[in-house]
Amino acid sequence: MMPTEQWTDAWNRRSGGSVQGGVLYVVATPIGNLEDMTFRAVRILKEVTAIAAEDTRHTQKLLTAYDIHTPLTSYHDFNKEARARLLVARLVAGESLALVCDAGTPTLSDPGYLLVSQAIQSGIPVCPVPGPAAAIAALCASGLPTDRFAFEGFLPRKSGGRRKRLVLLSSDPRTLVFYESPYRVLALLEEILLVMGDRQVSVGREMTKHFEEMIRGTITDVIARMAEKRLRGEITLVVAAASFRS
Repeated sequence: MMPTEQWTDAWNRRSGGSVQGGVLYVVATPIGNLEDMTFRAVRILKEVTAIAAEDTRHTQKLLTAYDIHTPLTSYHDFNKEARARLLVARLVAGESLALVCDAGTPTLSDPGYLLVSQAIQSGIPVCPVPGPAAAIAALCASGLPTDRFAFEGFLPRKSGGRRKRLVLLSSDPRTLVFYESPYRVLALLEEILLVMGDRQVSVGREMTKHFEEMIRGTITDVIARMAEKRLRGEITLVVAAASFRS
């Protein structure tokens, strides 16, 4: 077995130095404010052979802002099975690839998980390049306990599946984090109120952008304050645990 010092040196050469062939880099990108891009993420995206992106048009704007000219290839929910096989084949052949999503950290509520899983199964090193994540940003600014939390992503769209999931989560002792569309967040809050009671919540919208807003309070208070607003952008909802006492 490789001694700890040698393993650390090898890892640093691979993840902190020049990009290596046959490695999949999972690169976080800004959730809004382009200044949140890390120096390392810029370098990795410049040096890899190609970048796999959910929406190449969206990612191209980021690349243009940082003078990155690496070729893009699409990888999204509708082509993930076939494209994952092709990308893994390229990695096995020795190419270096970066995986990005439209905003934030890949694999969180996006199809990146499949590519990462197949790369690992094929013996490909997977190197995280950490950075912004809407779930963590909203949680940290919520004022709710962060020592234990559960990230639930998007709940089922159909009311039956959504209600069933909320019932299961109603006694969870952890702070809960959800993603939701601005068009459905009020309906979701009303359903949480019905199932879980009038808990403390925090609604993060337009995070890191010019019109960033964090709306905190009980569910009934937050619903009243949001009812007159014209909501835009993805919403991150943080809900207090069943045992939380303010």
